[in-house]
Amino acid sequence: MNNSKQEFIQFAISANVIRFGEFVTKAGRLSPYFFNAGLFNDGHNLGRIAHFYAQTLLDSGVAFDMLFGPAYKGITLASATAVALAAQGRNVPFAYNRKEAKDHGEGGQIVGAALTGRVVIVDDVISAGTSVRESVELIRAAGATPAAVLIALDRMERSGKDDALSELSAVQEVSKNYHIPVIAIADLNDLFATLSAADAAADLAKYKGKVADYHQRYGI
Repeated sequence: MNNSKQEFIQFAISANVIRFGEFVTKAGRLSPYFFNAGLFNDGHNLGRIAHFYAQTLLDSGVAFDMLFGPAYKGITLASATAVALAAQGRNVPFAYNRKEAKDHGEGGQIVGAALTGRVVIVDDVISAGTSVRESVELIRAAGATPAAVLIALDRMERSGKDDALSELSAVQEVSKNYHIPVIAIADLNDLFATLSAADAAADLAKYKGKVADYHQRYGI
């Protein structure tokens, strides 16, 4: 795990964005950890997460012209990432969607810059891939090209129900279905490495076994 990934995981834990315990996922699974990007809810933490998004995107080498944030969490993440990119000398436009098209004022479903060129979709995690599908459809309908999906954490977890688990994770399915890369700041391996580190706090290290068991059951 490189220093940037380790720094991100430790930051997310300290900000209580990665929490440990028992949480029911969208798939109905009982997970020993949960990632909630909605808790990057003050200026300092939002600025830090935006820096990680921006640096990860630049380091990926993906060519892009603008950012797109799916409603709702992606709106804040994409706009903050645009600010962080500008601070690093890469000023790009961004846009986001409404859940329902507006029939007055400027109207329409897209807010912000017009969707053009190569567009990176910015979101927190990929669960069922629904927001990615909707975003890809909006981008292509505007004549632009989806270039990549940028997320905070790849759970590396097989999609589907327990009685019909896919061989692919939700992230892998998105990449396969839309022929675009999915770029993650960090993934479950990085989280596990943090829990396994020799200097890991006892209250964190105790979750290592539960996370390993969960990955053994559902992971790719």
